[in-house]
Amino acid sequence: MADTTAVARDAYWAGEARGAVLHGLALFSLLLGIDGLSGQLTPRRALLWLALGALLALVLLPARISASADRLTARGLWREHTVRTDRLVSVRCVDGVAHRLVLRDELGGRVEIDPRVLVANPALWRLLDDAARVSARRGLLRCGGTALRRLARRIDGELAGAVFQVSGLG
Repeated sequence: MADTTAVARDAYWAGEARGAVLHGLALFSLLLGIDGLSGQLTPRRALLWLALGALLALVLLPARISASADRLTARGLWREHTVRTDRLVSVRCVDGVAHRLVLRDELGGRVEIDPRVLVANPALWRLLDDAARVSARRGLLRCGGTALRRLARRIDGELAGAVFQVSGLG
């Protein structure tokens, strides 16, 4: 029986959020510097550059991902999306500019996450994988078994590589 009190969070979220803010500050500083050197800096333009830097930081800010034995939650700036992982009906990998994993449950919940978050956080992956297996045993998970197996192979491979690296065998 799974521990229903276990909660896992993205351990790297703070660093990624800090990186998003630093990128926004870098853009602001660069634009301010260019305007200052060209002699075109005005308070209005400085405010515009500040807004542009803040917008970049907001766009780059990742969702905060957390999981428990039966839920996975992605918290953005203004919205929170939750999916019941023990009631999953589909898991899809969406390829494009940014790879996304789209999870849907039978209650209509939908969460999109970057698969790299699961790769970097084995505790999150373990909770999701265990609950997805429950969904599959119940006959709910109709589509997505292949995507989960592919992700499991990737995560297991990276974990094995990390173990070999730490042990000096890799």
